[in-house]
Amino acid sequence: MLLCLTSSHHNASFDLLEKLSIGAPIAAGRLVETSDFVNGVVVLATCNRFEAYLDIDEPLTAASAVAVENAMDVVSATSGVDVEELRSSVRVVYENEVAEHLFAVSSGLESVILGEDEISGQVRRALQDARAAGTTSSGLERLFQQASHTARGVKNQTAIGGVGRSLVRLALELVSSRVTDWSAARVLVVGTGQYAGTTLAALRDRGVTDITVHSVSGRGDAFALRHGVGVASSLDDALADADVVITCTSSELPVIGPAHLSGGRRRILVDLGLPRNIDPAVAALEGIELLDLETISVHAPLDELSAADDARAMVSEAASEFAAGAAEQRLAPAIVALRAHVFEILDSEIERARKRGDADGITEAALRHLAGVLLHTPSVRARELARSGDGDSFTAGVTALFGVELGAAQQSEQAAREDDLLA
Repeated sequence: MLLCLTSSHHNASFDLLEKLSIGAPIAAGRLVETSDFVNGVVVLATCNRFEAYLDIDEPLTAASAVAVENAMDVVSATSGVDVEELRSSVRVVYENEVAEHLFAVSSGLESVILGEDEISGQVRRALQDARAAGTTSSGLERLFQQASHTARGVKNQTAIGGVGRSLVRLALELVSSRVTDWSAARVLVVGTGQYAGTTLAALRDRGVTDITVHSVSGRGDAFALRHGVGVASSLDDALADADVVITCTSSELPVIGPAHLSGGRRRILVDLGLPRNIDPAVAALEGIELLDLETISVHAPLDELSAADDARAMVSEAASEFAAGAAEQRLAPAIVALRAHVFEILDSEIERARKRGDADGITEAALRHLAGVLLHTPSVRARELARSGDGDSFTAGVTALFGVELGAAQQSEQAAREDDLLA
């Protein structure tokens, strides 16, 4: 079964989310290592949410409660957040609701800004990171792949794609009230990751031509060459020249503090980092104005209801289909067992027919056709029962009518078949 522990701007402060994001890189591995029944974990950490998706090999019983408590302890240990504070800021989502939640997140429906552009890419990277760390599972693979597919559908088939604006673009809209002429502005971008590339595109859309980049990790030269911008080797010198500074690095510590800036000259600093890239104390310096994620989120536009409704309807439909597909997958071992039972009888009867002189294969062909016809209806009924939530009755019926028991070996064989399909 699937579980999700979610903490976001809806139920947690940005300070708490900042701490959680620091521990995110090691949380997934610890969650798998410290539990006997957790098959896989994918951790999604963005500027306004922290989520841990768990695939556990138990039904909704006491095991799920143990998994949740263990996850709370691990996340607390990796982030330094008190476990009681964590419990008050984390919502637990179970089973079929997990798919609808992730599909909504990936489509930008749970973001600070409705339909934000970056989140679907962050969801994809979360799965890639889990693969690299060896913490994913076949169930989580299907979940996250379907989330990406759903997000593309929402973007292409609803008005949400036009409504959605990224955090970068919202930040620049807020800065625009302070910048009279973007074409004359000197802008410094600190960072060379995905957000930095998005920032450059948004700046150029506004007519900015004087852009310099600085990298605290030493990747500035390659990034500047690739994007056709200037590069600054000295952060202090670049800060002294800039009118607008935008930070978007993954550094766990602030890269700009009061010591880097001299007060007096008017400058606007935009901190898009989580954890924070800019020490909030710089806002006390004369002439310095600081916009951080918390400030930006206050100015997020209201949802455009019709676009949101259309998008949520698509998400709900996709989640229902995912749940139905998962229910069918759970019945696959029972169907395989039934087919094996029927074909074992079929092979025996074919062998008897051959011994009686069925040299031309007419009887064999008739028996095989009959077996296919007989198996068709149970296969259809299995899918129908699975989608209606009554799949257990199919398994019970197979056992009652044919004496076929679904053993551990058949379940393992089915799991291996699913993994082979994903490989």
